[in-house]
Amino acid sequence: MKQRTFLTTLTLFLFFFNLGILIVSVAMFRDMINRAEDRSLNEHYFIASALIKDFQAVQGRGTDIDGSLNSLLQPYSFLSGDNTAGLAFYKNNQLIYSSKDIAVLKDNSLEPPVDGSRLATIQKVDDRTYVIVSGKLPAPYASYTLVYLYDTTEAINSWRHLKNILFFTGFVLSVLFAFGLLLVLNRIFRPLKQISRTSKDIAEGAYQTRLPVSGHDELTEMSQSFNHMAAEIQHQMTELKDAAAKKQQFVDNFAHELRTPLTAIYGYAEYLQKAVLSEDDRLSALNYIMSESHRLQMVAYQLLELANLQNNQITCEELKVSNLFEAVLQTLTGKLANNEIQIEFRCEIESIRGDSYLMESLLINLIDNAAKACGKGGNIVVSAIMEAERKIICVRDNGKGMTPEILSQITEPFYRGEKSRNRNDGGAGLGLALCKQIASSHKAQLSFLSRPGEGTTVKITFTT
Repeated sequence: MKQRTFLTTLTLFLFFFNLGILIVSVAMFRDMINRAEDRSLNEHYFIASALIKDFQAVQGRGTDIDGSLNSLLQPYSFLSGDNTAGLAFYKNNQLIYSSKDIAVLKDNSLEPPVDGSRLATIQKVDDRTYVIVSGKLPAPYASYTLVYLYDTTEAINSWRHLKNILFFTGFVLSVLFAFGLLLVLNRIFRPLKQISRTSKDIAEGAYQTRLPVSGHDELTEMSQSFNHMAAEIQHQMTELKDAAAKKQQFVDNFAHELRTPLTAIYGYAEYLQKAVLSEDDRLSALNYIMSESHRLQMVAYQLLELANLQNNQITCEELKVSNLFEAVLQTLTGKLANNEIQIEFRCEIESIRGDSYLMESLLINLIDNAAKACGKGGNIVVSAIMEAERKIICVRDNGKGMTPEILSQITEPFYRGEKSRNRNDGGAGLGLALCKQIASSHKAQLSFLSRPGEGTTVKITFTT
């Protein structure tokens, strides 16, 4: 692109610049010729007028005009001191006087018009250029023709020299302009080269590459826009990499999660098939198979519920918070009583918008996790409050708490902060992932605040 711009601009410059020089040269030539013609016409008129008076004076003395022509015309031959002018006098188209031997005087085209007007021509003879003015004298001297010759050779040579100087100067200026244009285009296209190079770097994976930004022109704005685009690309690529890593981690965890129950099911099934067992041993093996099958079934149900929440819109309605808390308590009363866990519900808001089944599932999961963290004799407080003009449901326990490392990954599918505990409880590490997706479906934010030994507080903040 730079090369095309350079060649196009240089071609247009050379064309118009040299056209301008040509126009100026032609104008100067025409002006020189016009001035030479004007001078020749004026000199011819002056000499013709003076000759008429001289002829009248000679006739007044009774002297023959033809015999006195040489003496009459001689003074006019020295009008041009630089020897650039000449005179010729004709009578009845016969040359009777010439101030110099000029071959052009033999040309019949010098004969003036018959109507008495003067004829001005330009002729070149023997490498010399003349402006020639010829005209008949008025009556009673109409048989006489006066020819005035003005040599413009030196003026034309000076014009040619000046024209050559102009074109040479134009050539020098064109070369300087070409170098200057090349420097300017290099400076202008430098950001474009940087953009091209940076684009290639980004395409090769160097997403942190940026353009230098300086100045306040359009190229600076373009560089800023490009850097913004590169930052967005880097952000998107980082998110894609994170998403790909999470998907790979999900697949790895899912495979690991399936391997344990499938291994147990296969092992006990093979044991039942090949070994001779007592009734008690057979029932024990079947119980293990049923337990692991139930685990696989729960994983399948939870994964299906996650997929449905991600792909489908939920239907929200007004839910009374008191009724929601009552339904949750009925579901968990037996389990909490067995573990000697105290639970308290505090309701300071009347209603929220959401899906009753999903909200119950969300609270049950959170309270169940709180109960596991507390152990026997724990205490859980569930409250619905207004905070910063937003509705919040809060689940707080006095359990063992979690480290920041666990908190950062706790909502990832199949993640276990305490693997042995979750295995014994039959969990697959999908409960909090479901909670996060349910909250997101309700346009709510799920946040955790916890410290080891100080318990955990979970907030569901409704943004709408």
